[in-house]
Amino acid sequence: MVMMIKWVQLTKPGVVILLQITAISAVIVHDLLDTSDISVSRTIESALITLVGGYLTAGGSNAINMWYDKDIDPKMKRTRNRPVPKGEVNPTDALFFGIAISVLGVAWFSKYAGQVAAFWAAFSVIFYVMVYTIWLKRRTVQNIVIGGLAGSTPPLIGWFVATGPKDIDFSGIDFFLASLFDTGSLVPFFMVGLIFIWTPPHFWALALYKSKEYEIAGVPMMPWVRGVERTLAEMKIYSVILFLVSLVGPYLIFSGTISLDYLISQILCAVIAFWYLRSIFMIPKDEIPDENGRLPLAARSFWVSQLYLGLMFLTALAGASGGLGLYLGGTISVAVIVRSELEYSATGNPFS
Repeated sequence: MVMMIKWVQLTKPGVVILLQITAISAVIVHDLLDTSDISVSRTIESALITLVGGYLTAGGSNAINMWYDKDIDPKMKRTRNRPVPKGEVNPTDALFFGIAISVLGVAWFSKYAGQVAAFWAAFSVIFYVMVYTIWLKRRTVQNIVIGGLAGSTPPLIGWFVATGPKDIDFSGIDFFLASLFDTGSLVPFFMVGLIFIWTPPHFWALALYKSKEYEIAGVPMMPWVRGVERTLAEMKIYSVILFLVSLVGPYLIFSGTISLDYLISQILCAVIAFWYLRSIFMIPKDEIPDENGRLPLAARSFWVSQLYLGLMFLTALAGASGGLGLYLGGTISVAVIVRSELEYSATGNPFS
């Protein structure tokens, strides 16, 4: 049982579950918007297909990442307790485990969701391992910017699972590309773009107070290579862009139709996005570490960023459901923000 837990830890379950939440949200939003064929059982089936295949492929990518980073993970407090640096799992075993479950995940999607969903799952694995982990991570401060594309694809995969099995058209380059990108809606691309733009400020907030560790490990993260001031400037730029992108979601979900539900959804997205944007603008360039070695306001922004992403996908679900669902989702979103702010004010814990 203990050994099984170590293998599960190789997949970075916390990260994978967050990714699959975005993918399953895309499944549900698709089915809520497609009123021509409403089937709760079909939605549940699609969600399970997405969860299993997504966990296998994303988890496999993470296991391969741990194999490749076996030389630098022991140098960082954040990663030194992973199974490979602790010597609990042999690096070669981690590699073959990661490859095996990644291939199994792609095969799962191919059988139960079609070639297009399988293609995007394989793309995510290859991009994360080859482009981010092996090529970019140790070479450029833009590693997390470009590499973030791998973590942005789950909603697209989930959407294609929800549309039903679809094969790739190999009859010509135009047909090939059309079969890969024809979702019938811009909503999944909004979700992909949201995660992609969210990734740099989210991760750089963590890197601000883990900067020394990254420097020791030789990973060129923005804070120690370009400095805190440059990092904060770029985080602010991304946050402003993210605020604007956040407002696109309701427009797409409601197909540009102005209604009370649309206005409520738009206001909710603006409030959630502004809350996150505010957390970034509050980080001072000369912040002093606390007794835990954290930069309190940077840590706070990192925490808020995770809540922001969850609330944005909750709002998308609420908007797609409309009516009572929208009001319930809106109430939950506001309650989460208010509770988080009250807890933070009372305890000073950035992760409240």
